[in-house]
Amino acid sequence: MADPRAESEPLLSRARGDGGRDCPAGSASCRPGAAPWRDLCFDQAAVFIEDAIQYRSINHRMDVRSMWLYRLYYSNACQWILSFTIFLILFLAFIESPSSLTSTADVRYRSAPWDPPCGLTEGVEVLCLLVFVADVSVKSYLVGWAQFRTNPWLLAYLVVLVVSLTDWIVSLSLLCQEWLRIRRLLRPFFLMQNSSMMKKTLKCIRSSLPEMASVLLLLALHLCVFTMSGMLLFTGEKQGDGQDRERLIYFRNLPEALTSLLVLLTTANNPDVMIPAYSKNRAYAIFFIVFTLIGSLFLMNLLTAIIYNQFRGYLMKSFQTSLFRRRLGARAAFEVLSSVTAEGEAHPREVGVRPRDFLQVLQRVQLDGSHTQAVMEKVRSYGGDLLSAGEFQKLFNEFDKRVIKEPPPRPEYPSPFLRRAQIVFSHRYFDYLGNFIALGNLVSISVFLVVDADVLPGDRDDFVLGILNCIFILYYLLELLLKVFALGLPGYLAHSSNVFDGLLTVVLLVLEISTLAVYRFPHPGWKPETLGLLSLWDMARLVNSLIVVRFLRIIPSLKLMAVVASTILDLIRNMRAFGGILVVVYYVFAILGISLFRGVIVAPGNGSLSPDNSSAPCGSFEQLEYWPNNFDDFAAALITLWNVMVVNNWQVFLDAYRRYSGPWSKIYFVLWWLVSSVVWVNLFLALILENFLHKWDRRSHLQSLAGDPDSTYQTSAELLFREVLEEPTEDELMEKLSHHPHLRLCR
Repeated sequence: MADPRAESEPLLSRARGDGGRDCPAGSASCRPGAAPWRDLCFDQAAVFIEDAIQYRSINHRMDVRSMWLYRLYYSNACQWILSFTIFLILFLAFIESPSSLTSTADVRYRSAPWDPPCGLTEGVEVLCLLVFVADVSVKSYLVGWAQFRTNPWLLAYLVVLVVSLTDWIVSLSLLCQEWLRIRRLLRPFFLMQNSSMMKKTLKCIRSSLPEMASVLLLLALHLCVFTMSGMLLFTGEKQGDGQDRERLIYFRNLPEALTSLLVLLTTANNPDVMIPAYSKNRAYAIFFIVFTLIGSLFLMNLLTAIIYNQFRGYLMKSFQTSLFRRRLGARAAFEVLSSVTAEGEAHPREVGVRPRDFLQVLQRVQLDGSHTQAVMEKVRSYGGDLLSAGEFQKLFNEFDKRVIKEPPPRPEYPSPFLRRAQIVFSHRYFDYLGNFIALGNLVSISVFLVVDADVLPGDRDDFVLGILNCIFILYYLLELLLKVFALGLPGYLAHSSNVFDGLLTVVLLVLEISTLAVYRFPHPGWKPETLGLLSLWDMARLVNSLIVVRFLRIIPSLKLMAVVASTILDLIRNMRAFGGILVVVYYVFAILGISLFRGVIVAPGNGSLSPDNSSAPCGSFEQLEYWPNNFDDFAAALITLWNVMVVNNWQVFLDAYRRYSGPWSKIYFVLWWLVSSVVWVNLFLALILENFLHKWDRRSHLQSLAGDPDSTYQTSAELLFREVLEEPTEDELMEKLSHHPHLRLCR
C-alpha cells in the first residue's frame, strides 16, 4: 500500500543501485512505484511541461491539491475571467463620472452627460476588486509565504488592493462626491502584473533610465544655452522690426523662449518660429538651423540609438531568464519521468524517459491539438529507446513552430479533359489572372470616380460602369466555381485567401442582384444613385474596392515584400506588451489630466474668457476650433493625449492650457511628450529594427530550426533572441532544482 505522504509530497528522485542516485532509507519520495505514485509523477511532469511551454516559474507547490488549484488557475476559463475583469475595471473610466457617453466632445455642442448614480459603478468595481483579492490569494498560496515575501510584484499587488479598497470605502462614505479617486490611477497595475512580457519591458525601461537621463541632461543643457542666446540675440532695437516681433512672439520671457525652442526640437513650429527674424535678416536663420541640427538630428537620434541598444541588452537578459525557465521546467519534467522509468527497472543502466510515459503525460498537458500531435509524432520517431535529457529538451523546440496543416486531397475525375482542366484552374497562373482582372476592376472604379468628381449626381450616366461591374462580378463568380471544381470545397476553404475571395464574391453578387432588381439592367441614362444618399449602387462600388486585398497574396513570392510583411505580422503578434505599456501610460495621464484640467476649456459665450473665432489670433486654439481637445471626460482625454503625442501643432495645446489653467500646465504636457513620443515611440522603433534585422539577416537560422526551407515559424518575442542566448548547463539546472522550495531532489 502506498505511503499517504507520497501524494502530499512531490518527488523528484528515485531509488538507485550502485550507479544511481542514493536516497535516504525510508524516504517517502523513494518508495516503490504504485498507481497513485505514478499518477502523481505524471501530474507533476504535466505541470512542469506546461510551465516550460508558457515560460512560467516552477517555484510553486507540487502536492496533489496545489497542482489541482494551479492548473485550475491557469485554465482557459479562469484566465479569461481574470482578463475580462481587468478589461472591465479599466473600461469603467468611460462610464463613471465624468461619463464619456455623449455623441461629441466639443464643448460648444456637447449635451449634458449621463451621470451614473452613486453605487452603480462602485458595485461593479468592488466585484472586480474581489476577483483580484482571490487572484492574489491563490498566487500567494501557490508560491508559499517564503516566496511571497521576496516577490515585489505580489507585495505591490497586495498594497494596491488595500489602497483601492480603502479608497472605495472613502468614496462611498462621501457619496461619490470626492474630487480625486486614487484607485483610478492604480487600475493599470492590474494589467501590468498579469503580463510577464510587460514586466520585462518595464524592467528594460527602468534599467535604461540612467543612460537616457544622460542624453536628456545634455538635451536640457542644449535648450538652456540656445534659450539664453536667443533672448540675448532677439532683444529688438525698435518697435515693429523683425527682432522685436521675434521677441514679442517667441522670446518674450524665459518660459516662453524655452517652450518655443522645445517645440522647435520636435519641428512642430518650424519655420514659423524663425520667420519674423529671418524676414529682417537672413543671417538669423543660422541660429535656428544650428539648433535644429544639434537637437533634432543629433541628440534626439542619439537618444534613439541609446534606447535601442539598452532595449536589446536588457530585454535579452530577460529572455535569457525565460529560456532558463523553459529549460528548467523541461529538466524537472525529465527528472520526474526518469524516476518512473527507474522504478520500473531492477537495475537501470541509463537515465532516460520511456516514450510511452511521455506520451501519456502529453495527454494531460493543456495544449492545442496541433502542437500535441506534432510532438507526439516526434516522440514516436524515437521508437522504444529511452529519451536522453538532450533529446527531451529538443522536443520543446516543436512548441515554437507553427504547425502547417496538410491541405485536403483534391477530387479525382475520371475524364482526362477534366483532369487537365483541374491542373489549369489550380495553377498559380490562374491566381495571377484573377489579380490582373481585379486590377482592371480597381482601375475602372478609380477612373470613373475621378471623371465624375465634378459632376452632379443628377447629371451622371453610370451605364458604362454598370456594365463593367456586371462583367467583373460574373468573372469573380466563375473564378469561385472553377476553383471549387479544381480544389474541391474542403480544399478551397482550406486557404484563407480563398475564403475571403468567396465571401467577397457572394456579397458582391447579392448587392448586384439587389441593384438590378431595384434599378433594372444598366441602360443609357442609368442613374441609380439619385434614389438615396447611400444607395445599393454606392455600396457595390465600396465593396468592390476591397478587391485590392487580393494583391496581398503576391507578397510571399517577392523576397523584399515578404520580409517587410512578415515583420509587420510579427510586430502585431509581439505588440501586446508594448501596447499594454502604452495603455498604462495613456490611462494614468488621462486620469491625471481629468483631475487637473476638467472644465478648464469653456465654449465662448458661456461666461468664458475665450474669444470667438472671428477675434481669435490666427493659428490659436480658438481659431483652429480645437474645442473637442479637452479633459472633460476619459474618452476626450485619450484623444487629446493622442494629438499631443503626434506633436503636430502641439504648441497650440501648450499655449491654450497655459492661458486657461496657468503656466504650470506645461509641465504635464512636456512630461507626456517625454514618456510617449520620446520613450515609447523609440521603444517601438527598436522593436521594428530588431524584427526587421532578425528577418533580414537570420533567415537561414529559422530554416535550420524548421529542418525544411519551406516551413513557416511563429517569431515570438522569445524566439526572436533565441539564437544569441546562452543555453544553461546541466549543472546550473540541477543546482537550481536542488534548491526548489517545494521539491526534494535526492542525489
